[in-house]
Amino acid sequence: MGKISVEAKKRYFERITEYKNVIEDIQRREKSLILVIQTDETGAEYKKLILADEVLNRVSFYVLMNELSMVLLGIKNENYLNDARKDIYKSLIYLEEVVTNYIDVPFSDYEKNLENIEGFGEDKRYLLIQKLGYSIQALEESFGENSKWRWSFVELEGRYATIAKNFINLKTFVGGMDPRVDGYEIRMAHIILVKRILQQSADRYREKYELSTKRLDDFKLAISYLAALKRLHMILGEMDEIDVIKKKIDVWKARLEDDLRTKEKNSKS
Repeated sequence: MGKISVEAKKRYFERITEYKNVIEDIQRREKSLILVIQTDETGAEYKKLILADEVLNRVSFYVLMNELSMVLLGIKNENYLNDARKDIYKSLIYLEEVVTNYIDVPFSDYEKNLENIEGFGEDKRYLLIQKLGYSIQALEESFGENSKWRWSFVELEGRYATIAKNFINLKTFVGGMDPRVDGYEIRMAHIILVKRILQQSADRYREKYELSTKRLDDFKLAISYLAALKRLHMILGEMDEIDVIKKKIDVWKARLEDDLRTKEKNSKS
């Protein structure tokens, strides 16, 4: 790579000054809202939804500043990408505090959490979930395929899938599957997304296990995401899909048990 000219650096810093100011504004609003939550927990869940959204706004500016660095300077700005990565984790935490991080549990285990955000409509939930998914995808693409963070995105995507699932009121969902019910399109788009990313998370954790960690916990998480998908199909009465997922779970559990026996045997030898 050639030497970066003074003029190129000047253009770059002029371009990102505005974005850095916006980031600082978001940081001030975040600190202020956190202070409000600490002093008054009334409506804390709604405030955390605002925080999650604000943090994702900040992620978009970090990604943009890296893109400008690539275009104007010809180099990737790892600092901005790492700031974006930390902010995605922060957004996930805010959302998990609202709807839990439960993967495969009965809806009744987190039903109360959704009652606390009843005023945050299905359209807003879906838009926030889309924004989170886009942010994760944009950051992963910015880091590139050979990034040292490659496998950490499996966790990010898994937590994203869990939150997306837990945003859905499964108690009322089936009744809302009638096309004549208001919000049908958004509702169905959300459930289709959740099915896809639960399956994707299962496959990605299995891939992580096979190609990287060999940690049984990763394989167990893969099975948990399949089980969550099976539970969803059961609620929706999708019998064919249940049968397919059940067979896949059985195959994966058998492989997990074989690998566990092999590890135990090797540890004793």
